[in-house]
This record gives sequence, structure tokens and C-alpha cells, in this order.
Amino acid sequence: MHDNRLVVEGRLARFVRHFLPAALYRERRPLAVEAWNVPGEPVPAPEAFAAGYAPVALPHDWGAPWATTWFHATGQVPGEWTEGGGLPAGTRLEIVVDLGFYGPRPGFQAEGLGYRADGTLIKAVAPRSPYLPWNPAEPVVDLYVEAAANPDVAGDYTYEPTPLGDRATAGPDPIYRLKAFDLALLDVGVWELAQDVWALDGLMRELSLDSSRRWEILRALERMLDAVDPADIPGTARLGRDVLAGVLAAPSSAGSHRIVAVGHAHIDSAWLWPVRETIRKCARTFASAVTLMDEHPEYRFACSSAQQLAWMKQHYPPLFERIRKKVATGQFIPVGGMWVEPDINMPGGESMARQFLYGKRFFLEEFGVDTLEAWVPDTFGYSAALPQIIAASGTRWFMTQKISWNQVNEIPHSTFLWEGIDGTRIFTHFPPADTYISELSGAELAHAARSFKEKGLATTSLVPFGWGDGGGGPTREMLAAAKRLRSLEGSPTVTIDSPQAFYERAEQEYENPPVWSGELYLELHRGSFTTQHLTKQGNRRNEHLLREAELWAATAAVREGAAYPYDELEEIWHTVLLQQFHDVLPGTSIAWVHDEVEQNNAALQPALARVTALGIQERTQEAGPVYHRRRRRGGGRRHPALRRLDDQADGTP
Repeated sequence: MHDNRLVVEGRLARFVRHFLPAALYRERRPLAVEAWNVPGEPVPAPEAFAAGYAPVALPHDWGAPWATTWFHATGQVPGEWTEGGGLPAGTRLEIVVDLGFYGPRPGFQAEGLGYRADGTLIKAVAPRSPYLPWNPAEPVVDLYVEAAANPDVAGDYTYEPTPLGDRATAGPDPIYRLKAFDLALLDVGVWELAQDVWALDGLMRELSLDSSRRWEILRALERMLDAVDPADIPGTARLGRDVLAGVLAAPSSAGSHRIVAVGHAHIDSAWLWPVRETIRKCARTFASAVTLMDEHPEYRFACSSAQQLAWMKQHYPPLFERIRKKVATGQFIPVGGMWVEPDINMPGGESMARQFLYGKRFFLEEFGVDTLEAWVPDTFGYSAALPQIIAASGTRWFMTQKISWNQVNEIPHSTFLWEGIDGTRIFTHFPPADTYISELSGAELAHAARSFKEKGLATTSLVPFGWGDGGGGPTREMLAAAKRLRSLEGSPTVTIDSPQAFYERAEQEYENPPVWSGELYLELHRGSFTTQHLTKQGNRRNEHLLREAELWAATAAVREGAAYPYDELEEIWHTVLLQQFHDVLPGTSIAWVHDEVEQNNAALQPALARVTALGIQERTQEAGPVYHRRRRRGGGRRHPALRRLDDQADGTP
């Protein structure tokens, strides 16, 4: 038979690139748009709703770096779209927003969060998810989008000096152009065809040229291209889907690698954006997650940082209540058990213990959940002291992905027991997909199957899927991919489930895993032990001052019956633990972040000195007048704790 593989693959690529995207929406109608530029830092939604808006014509330039613009869109669902009591068959009503996205990667550029006029959150607006669902039973369209003009600080990841790392130096000129704000009819059949093609094309390109399955898929895709009229894709998409149904129905073999896919959005608590932006990133990501859960009951989403959910409770209470309900259904899954995903080399042992103490306490008190997984996919190496701390916290399992980035020495296992310095062993898994932001592509799943190091002894690995670093999380396209890949010949099987379900399955099938003893050293990110000296110095001083403050406050409480400053010290610990995040303490964040750390430390350290001084005063109040008279005369000996406090406040080691 004539080999026309390259011709067919080229034809398919043109169809996917040029024809399918243009056919996704049957019709689009522009909405009326007005805008309000926030003067200064972001404001709560009620304040924004009450602001003065001005009409804008699209395209509209907006957003200096780090600025916020609120867009208010209004309109009417066309009567002809709802004739007969509903939308045209096979369509969904959506609002499509293009904030001026200049690339496909979410989290590193403009981002938006949609609100109904009553203040209800809808979901995020991002490059891979630029739509907001709208109920056709609401003929009057009235909504807001809070748009963040976050600059692309990362660029090509050259990490060269940039003025974008601080709002004071980033410049006043708009960097985005609002291009679309349309009421639109999504053609569900065309969208489903696009998902069929994406799953099959991705699988096909990973199979060997000698594989009959590859050629079977190629010929099915070729027949699909013949069946679908590029000039009338909505009218012929069903024919194309029928052609592909056979190859999509072929089940995987019994020996296929098994993947447990967990929805996830690794959100750096600060990195190329300040903490205030992380709070909004969390709201966007979590709003999108719970909205998808409403539509897809099988969807599971893991969230690893108690701090991020505490922000939702503080700043977005209605969203937090939606999350609480999804935790109860098992769809929104707290994991990790720590306050943040911290650096694990530089914090002291007490700080690591407090990460688990405050993290697990938050999850227990707010959700009634005791997390069993230590979840740190992106941290820069792992101290051998960690296993015993993990075990002491009541945690059973450990997961990271970062070690796969080692430049020279590859860790020889995917699943194993990690042994710490005291002999404690923790069941550990490194996802062989080598990414914590998978989109469940054919390439990623094939890589996971090839890279899995326990072949012949175990068959199951974990894949965290969803856009991350800057947030975003899973998309509806990823859930569609998981559905098609549940059992598909030539591919690993994919099952969406919880981390706990994965670990229980992995332990059951791998009864005698190998042991790795000692540190898990990351051969990458050199310089993170020395960069941003003031951040590191401040962390160590905070740790020392907290020890002194707790020692003397506890002594005064036990010996003298003084009130213990629980709330004040817990709030300080929360700040210190946040600043141990793995892109803050190592010194890899933008200037804005490290400036805020130094400002926080300037407030924390005197507060801790005051707590210590009050504790000492409670213990020495009878001798207090004599002590003070001696100090005024220049004589007498000062209490050692007070000398240490003064030395530390002066910067003396």
C-alpha cells in the first residue's frame, strides 16, 4: 500500500490548527462593555460593582503591569437563539472573553475572574479556558470580570534582570488589549470531535511506526477528514465522530500501565507574583474547580496548602463554603498536611513540625479531614530528617516530582520506601510522567509508562493533571481526555481518583518496595542556599525569636498563671511558615516578594521581643524595681534572655 502517512498527518495538523477552532462556536454576538481601572491595589467585588464605569470599544488597551481593571458586560440573549423554549440542539450558551492573551500558558499573563451581578463567582477566564457559562433561562446578561494585568515575568525563563518584578519599576503603559467579550453558542458536537481527534492524534504519534494500532488510528483519522466538510464542520461533525467511534472503543490490554489521575493546580504561594496576587489566583483556580465539579461528578481535585484555603475563608467566604461542600462529597480533596509547600532544606526542625501541626489542624477543624499524604511536587530537594517528621505527624505517604529534574544522577525508583536518619521509612512515589502540570496528553502518558521504574513488580503510577505554578488547574478538555483514555488500546489506562486511593492501591500491589536511605538531593536550582541573604537571615532570626517567645510565655503561664498569647503567636507562625515557601526562602522570587518579607520581619521581630519581655517580666516582677534601678545606675547584670533579644535586634549573631 502506498505510504501517505506524512501527507495525512500534515492534513490533520492543518485541520486541527485552522478549521476546528473556527467552528467551535456557531454564532457570536458582542456584548456592551464598560471598564473601571482600579486606582492602586485590588479592591473587593462590592466596592468594584459600585464604582464609576466608562464605555469602551473593542479592541481596548488596558492594564499597566500589576494593575487591575474591572469590565462590566451587558446584553440580551437573542430571541432567535431560544425559540421553541430552548437553545438550538447540540449547543451551549457561553460568554467568550479574550483579555489579550498572547500565548497558551495560563498563570503567567492576564487572568480574569467572572462574577454575576449579584456577586456570585462564576469561574476564571484564562488562555486555555476563556469562557464563562451562562444560563439561557436568564435572557438578560449582566456580569463583571475582574481582570489582572499580570506581566509575563518568566518570559523564556532566561531569568535575566527585569523591571517587571516590582510595580514601582514596571511602568505605566497598558500591556494588554481586550479583543472579545461575546455571547456565543458553543457547538457541542464540534467540541466533542475536537476532543476525539486530540486524544487519538496524541496517542498515534507515540506509537511505533511498526505498530498496527498506529496505522489503524491514522486510517480512521484519514476517513474522518474525508467525512467532515471544512466548509460545514457543524453539519458534518457527527459523521466524523461516527468514523472515529470504532478506534475509540477498542479497549486497552490487560497488561497496560495504569494511571491514577488527580486534578491539581500547583499554585506557588509567591514567586513571579506577590502574595496578594496569589490570593486571587487561588480564588480563580478554586472557583473553576468547583464549577467543573458541578458538571462532572467524577472529577477529583487535590489542594495541598492550608494557607491558600485560609485565604479563601478570609477573602472569599462564599467560595470557601462551596469548597467545604465539595470536600464533603469527596471531590475537593485536602492533601499535603502542611501550611504551605515549604523549602525542606533550610527551615529548622521545629518549623517543619509546625508546618504539619498548623496545616493538619486547619484541615481537621475546617473540613474534618486528616490528610495522610505529604505532597510537595516542586520543592528543591528533601532533607533526610523529613521522614521522621512526616511519620510523627500521622502522615503515611510522600509524593514529589521535582527529583526527576536531576541533571546527572537519576533516582532509580518510582515507588519505594524513603528511610530517614533515624530509620523511619515512608512509602514514597515519584510520578513517572515527570510533570505536575499534565494535560493528560498522549506524549505525557506514554512517557509515564516508559519511565515507570517498577515494571514487572508494580503497574500503577500517579499523574497530577491541571495547569499550575501560576494556577489554573484542570480544564474541561482534560476531563474529556481522561474519559476517552479510561481504556483505550495502545494507551495506559486512566482513572480519575484521589491520592489516597492511589497510595492504597500502590501499597497493595507492591508489598516489598526497595529502600532509599538518606537525603533526596536535587541537582538543580543551584544558588538557592545563598540568594537573598536578608530573607534567609530573617527566617533564622524569626525561628530563634519564636523559641524564646514561646519559652518565656509558656513559663509565665505555667508558673505565674499569666495568659498565654495563643492567637498572636499562631498568627506570627503562619507568617513565618508562609515565608518558608519553596520559592520565597530559597530566594527565587521577584523583588516585590522579598521586599514584603523584609517588611514582615521588621514587624514580627519586635512583636516577638515584646512577648518574650512580658514573659520574663511575669517571672521577675518582684525583682523588677531593683533590676531597673540597677540598669539606670549602669550596674547590675541583665537577664541572659534579654541580652539575646537585644543582640538579635541589633543584628548580632
